[in-house]
Amino acid sequence: MTRILHVLDHSLPIHSGYTFRTRAILKAQQSMGLEVRGVTGPRYNDGDTLVEEHDGLLFHRAAGKPRGVPILREWHEIALFAQAIERVVAEWRPDVIHAHSPVLCGQAALRVARRHGLPLVYEIRAFWEDAAVGNGTGAQGSFKYRLTRALETHVVSRADAVVTICQGLRADLIGRGIAQDRISVMPNGVDLKLFGTPLPRDPGLARSLGFEGPNGPCPVIGFIGSFYDYEGLDILIDAMPALIARQPEARLLLVGGGPREEALRAQACASPAAGAIRFVGRVPHEDVDRYYALCDIMAYPRKTSRLTDLVTPLKPLEAMAQGKLVAASDVGGHRELIADNRTGILFRPDDVQACADSLARLLDARADWDVYRRSAREHVEIGHDWARNARHYSVIYQMLAARTNHAGLAA
Repeated sequence: MTRILHVLDHSLPIHSGYTFRTRAILKAQQSMGLEVRGVTGPRYNDGDTLVEEHDGLLFHRAAGKPRGVPILREWHEIALFAQAIERVVAEWRPDVIHAHSPVLCGQAALRVARRHGLPLVYEIRAFWEDAAVGNGTGAQGSFKYRLTRALETHVVSRADAVVTICQGLRADLIGRGIAQDRISVMPNGVDLKLFGTPLPRDPGLARSLGFEGPNGPCPVIGFIGSFYDYEGLDILIDAMPALIARQPEARLLLVGGGPREEALRAQACASPAAGAIRFVGRVPHEDVDRYYALCDIMAYPRKTSRLTDLVTPLKPLEAMAQGKLVAASDVGGHRELIADNRTGILFRPDDVQACADSLARLLDARADWDVYRRSAREHVEIGHDWARNARHYSVIYQMLAARTNHAGLAA
């Protein structure tokens, strides 16, 4: 049985889009008969436990804490991470090392893979330097930005196979001189066993949030996720007065938290539409579906940036699987997921009026809602179901195994 060691930044029990994609990949590979394990870096390992099991998956943890000033600290982190990977390789003897971005995972995995003659798959979910700009911890064009980009190119050029989650990332790598036939695309997906059966609307929860009007349930626009600036939630809040003017009973539900939460709450309080906006903060993962069930439209007003143009988010796919209408800004990452006026609607990014107009038009088009929902669900089932998409990994692994065996025979 083929053994795949996944090298990861973090994993369950942390809940994030990153860990949900990881879980889906590993569970799908298990169901295909592969043996899988994960090893995570030292950044998120706060205890002394070196092996943990979550949801039937085994995760090894890197020991130690990175030390030193920035950049030197990252090199120390890579060294600690490589030691952990070495330990698992010696104990478990995997057939393939499959590293997932950020690039610190790739660099640590590359060291070990070359030392042991193991094939390396490097999978990029986002460019770390662009993600740092997007969450406010980095600056585009800075020394660290350029160094991180150069290190990523180094790892990609030496990996045996490269995977990206979308065409935007693939095109960027090709622009750096990476041969296009070395890069596969494994699109973001949904585990339909988890997201495929929406919960019924909870009337009590709806009443507690003020989502019951004199004419029955209010139409609800929702966002569930992290409150980063690039998500454009300030644009969504600013769009609410214009939306209320056309749809007086419309409500906005914001579930989650993050760096922009305090500023967004203050903005909402000062809005003429303050009475129509509800923040509920972060909720336990097991309760998320209850809030999805309250929403008619999930809104994703991402701002234009390298990150949003190159990277496809996971949340719109989860919303489609939940049977929700999707309205999103017309940035590159959304265009790869949403067919305008078929599986959702796209509106001009960074434009408050365009956001309000699109939401109002969609609320007016209630007769078309079921058509949107069916098209969106079909889109997820055909192109973004992990049970189907994960099979493509086996093709990559088999190709690498054949290449490794051939090299061994030639030697």
